[in-house]
Amino acid sequence: MYKTILSSKYQIYIPKAIRDSLHLKVGQELVFIQDGNSLHLIPRRNIAEVRGILAGVNTQNIRN
Repeated sequence: MYKTILSSKYQIYIPKAIRDSLHLKVGQELVFIQDGNSLHLIPRRNIAEVRGILAGVNTQNIRN
């Protein structure tokens, strides 16, 4: 678990280990999702990065 401090300009620092594991890049967009008293910070991915994610999926049981 990591912790960070909210600066006087409302900025946070993301620890290097997390940046590396999520492959975050400078200037990348992040999405904030509030869930009650929790905050989820999710990297926004380029559509090209998810290409092929459903390759091999069984399409026989898809609803029409």
